[in-house]
Amino acid sequence: MVATTGEHALVLGGSIGGLLAARVLADRYTTVTIIEKDHLPGTGVPRRGVPHGHHVHAMLPRGLQVIEDLLPGFTARVTAAGGLTGDILANVRWNLNGLALRRKVAGLTALSASRPLLEGTVREQVRALPNVKILEAYDVTGLRTSEGRDRITGAAVARRDGSGASVLAADLVVDATGRGSRTPRWLAELGYESPSADRVGIDLAYSSCLVTAPGELMGDDLVVVTARYPGQLRSSVMQRLEGGRILLTLAGVRGERPPLAYDELPAYARTLATADTYDLLRAAKPLGAPVAFRFPAYVRYRYDQLRRLPAGLLVTGDATCGFNPVYGQGMSVAAMNAAALAEELSHGAEPDPYRYFQAVARALEAPWRMAVGADLALPGVTGPALPDSPLTPDYLRRLQLAATEDAEVAAALVRVTSLVEPPPTLLRPEIVARVERFSPIQAILGG
Repeated sequence: MVATTGEHALVLGGSIGGLLAARVLADRYTTVTIIEKDHLPGTGVPRRGVPHGHHVHAMLPRGLQVIEDLLPGFTARVTAAGGLTGDILANVRWNLNGLALRRKVAGLTALSASRPLLEGTVREQVRALPNVKILEAYDVTGLRTSEGRDRITGAAVARRDGSGASVLAADLVVDATGRGSRTPRWLAELGYESPSADRVGIDLAYSSCLVTAPGELMGDDLVVVTARYPGQLRSSVMQRLEGGRILLTLAGVRGERPPLAYDELPAYARTLATADTYDLLRAAKPLGAPVAFRFPAYVRYRYDQLRRLPAGLLVTGDATCGFNPVYGQGMSVAAMNAAALAEELSHGAEPDPYRYFQAVARALEAPWRMAVGADLALPGVTGPALPDSPLTPDYLRRLQLAATEDAEVAAALVRVTSLVEPPPTLLRPEIVARVERFSPIQAILGG
């Protein structure tokens, strides 16, 4: 522990984004306190504050790399508890545009486990740090400031059972309260400008169910993705989990609603671009009733564009940008936010909110463009226009089709969607040449 920056840091929210922020802060602050509204369960047990925890979650390779750097042994702990590892291309069945990507070993680890196991493992490792403590079942009722309101000095908290309230003084407060973050409102109440918000209305609906199924239907694949594409509003993901279970999530956008009766799931799955999900459902046995999740819109708060901010306040994770969960970017982007926080703290002085939010904006740019660009291609989806890019929708579609026949193109594509490489790498001359050599008729005719 270095502890060169301050005495006390306060993290609002104990989900993955808050836990990773606390891990980073523990290197620079004498004490770190996490305020969490839930009573925290054991590892692998869902909690109320993560309503989407019953659905498929992706730990993208870049996110896993960051977490493993921050919490050495994380992957081994998850696999010891039943999680599975493989290669992001060799052991994931990517069905894009109704066609499967060509397989090869891409050299990027895919970790497949339930959200409760992933979060619980992070929490175990962070809780074990000697200078981190977690206050469970507390609400944050507001921020506290200096007399001139130019500095955040702590937060007011109250026990959820009504048994007490207090003010916790802190040198730094980090908001990791997720999509329900009140920082925009709190800033306005303190006389600051609230960040503008880029909002994408996607009207996403999930129906997820745990099942068991014959092993040959998944084979060596950890995950089977059947993505939607222009003209298709339905998709699915099947994921092998700890305990020999398979988690199946059916999704629909723009008014499509997957059924919540198990015996109606096969008919919905039969309309997907490939038969993989339908074939598994025909042979599967449910381990419980399907669970619904609705996600009307996702939002990016532009803290990086604010010209006036108080000292002592940062924001991380979904509280800065809550992505469309169908792309599986959320946990990995939270990890990248933690990396940005670590970089900011490496300067040794008090964190500079302007520099930090600029770093977060850079980390968000690639996943934001990928998600928003794909969603705005759907009729009826509303959202901010993206700047022109040489990665045009036509080129990306041709690249995806080429990736069904060319393993090198497929590997380049998954390195970008895994957030390991920036999107412009898809325009490298050798990749463009491979795409130009490919004729879409090859994919239609099977080569």
